[in-house]
Amino acid sequence: MNKEQVEGRLAEVKGKVKEAAGVILDDKELEVKGNVQKNLGKLQSGFGDLKQDVKDEL
Repeated sequence: MNKEQVEGRLAEVKGKVKEAAGVILDDKELEVKGNVQKNLGKLQSGFGDLKQDVKDEL
């Protein structure tokens, strides 16, 4: 597991927590920020997965 995978998955979890807190607290701004952070985390971990796949192929 590389740095991008770890950081991306952590950002994804943090985003999910923020999003859930926004729903519970009825705070749309927090919910949207959490959703954005979650999706950026998915993107980063996906990049890390791709990077790992390329490294494994070499």
